[in-house]
Amino acid sequence: MSRRDDAVTFQQMLNHAREIQSFSAGKTIADLHNDRLLQLALIRLLEVVGEAAARIEQGTREQFPQVPWSQIIGLRNRLNSRV
Repeated sequence: MSRRDDAVTFQQMLNHAREIQSFSAGKTIADLHNDRLLQLALIRLLEVVGEAAARIEQGTREQFPQVPWSQIIGLRNRLNSRV
């Protein structure tokens, strides 16, 4: 993957993270427990963010050590195993 591809992937991650934020704004944990559609939407968006993180080149990841790459990717893996 090239630097340009990584930039596109970063943008996709950001867009999906913003969707997560938008969908969950004003919601409580009770809302999440009672709204299956919200659950599925958030899980899917988190999976997509994790998949995108896994596509970022290792060298690029090392340039951003403040980003918890392994946790983002690991969450995607845990979510996939629950389906």
